[in-house]
Amino acid sequence: MSVKLSSTFFAKPQDVEKNWLLIDAKEQILGRLAAQIAKLLRGKHKPYYTPHINCGDNIIVINADKVKLTGKKLQQKTYYRHTGYPGGIKEVKAADLLSGKYPERMLTLAVKRMLPKESPLARQQLKCLHIYRDNEHPHKAQKPVLINPIK
Repeated sequence: MSVKLSSTFFAKPQDVEKNWLLIDAKEQILGRLAAQIAKLLRGKHKPYYTPHINCGDNIIVINADKVKLTGKKLQQKTYYRHTGYPGGIKEVKAADLLSGKYPERMLTLAVKRMLPKESPLARQQLKCLHIYRDNEHPHKAQKPVLINPIK
């Protein structure tokens, strides 16, 4: 008597259905919002999640400049970057980054650091994230579905 064991299902790239989701970041806490976006980008909310395939959805985030930070992070949190030259380390405070020219970079960095580290899959998933500082976005033709993030 032979018993057939059920095999584990692994999604193929052609099996994946990618949706367009819209998230309003107004008055949302940065870390909690970034964690939910990272989960949606990886596709962990889908029943056929496969770790080595891009199963995630396309995410549009609006009002990225109105995101909140708790405690004293607005004054104390520091972001570092390096120019590539000796002694070329630059730092900027979170308050200056939010009020500066590109406030959406704070949310992009938070989500990027929650994805798998420096892999082609992480770069592919990050390309599915579209962040805009105000209420307007050029993706109206894709008919994104508005979802409410966790508060």
